[in-house]
Amino acid sequence: MLFDFACEQISSLWDKLLGAIGDAAGNVLSSIVEAVRTVFEGDPETRRRVSFSVAIIALSAKMAKADGVVTVSEVDAFREIFDFPAKEAQNVARLYNLARQDVAGYEAYAGKIMKMCGTGKKGCPVLEDIVDGLFHIAKADGLVHEKEMAFLSRIADIFEISEERFEAITERHVNPDGNPYAVLGVQPSDDFATIRKRYRALAAEHHPDRLHARGVPTEFHAVAHHRMARLNAAYAAIEKERRAA
Repeated sequence: MLFDFACEQISSLWDKLLGAIGDAAGNVLSSIVEAVRTVFEGDPETRRRVSFSVAIIALSAKMAKADGVVTVSEVDAFREIFDFPAKEAQNVARLYNLARQDVAGYEAYAGKIMKMCGTGKKGCPVLEDIVDGLFHIAKADGLVHEKEMAFLSRIADIFEISEERFEAITERHVNPDGNPYAVLGVQPSDDFATIRKRYRALAAEHHPDRLHARGVPTEFHAVAHHRMARLNAAYAAIEKERRAA
């Protein structure tokens, strides 16, 4: 019964959003942004959640265009991040295809999304959440391809994510057994107190309550759990190394 109610809410949400966009063709970016802004005016929590979802859908569509191939595993990874009732698959596919065929390039999308997500602030965590989600999709076929990597790097630049933060995100996804210092965004020369402080700050930043507050849908928490597992493993590896020394 609760699931049915949730599905009705999601269905209503997508009906409103897609209805406001209409059958736009060509440059639909402005239509999407305006629809999110106006349809959910007065409901900032829903608007944040919709903004995040639209960002993942639109940019994953643009990323698929980057390497020219959409694999089944990438579609499955997309569903892990953004779950929706089966009856809404057609609406989500429509938005995905609108974004993929839009004459506006992915850089224009990234710039608008930065503002649409209610941010526009350098280092805003929700923008890193979006990049994290895109990495999750990109690596689903077992490899982040060169063109996808260039795409993700450029998105991070537009989102004003620092080089250090982007390197940490990359390390988590591309090198699962890689440099634990890079995963935490610290240096081997840092003392352990500094490293512990950094780890605790990251753990607090990525707590489920924080994710919910910044508009990240519940479905994304599976990716967040993977992120925390990598942070925990990196901290444990450094702690073990320091104790041995």
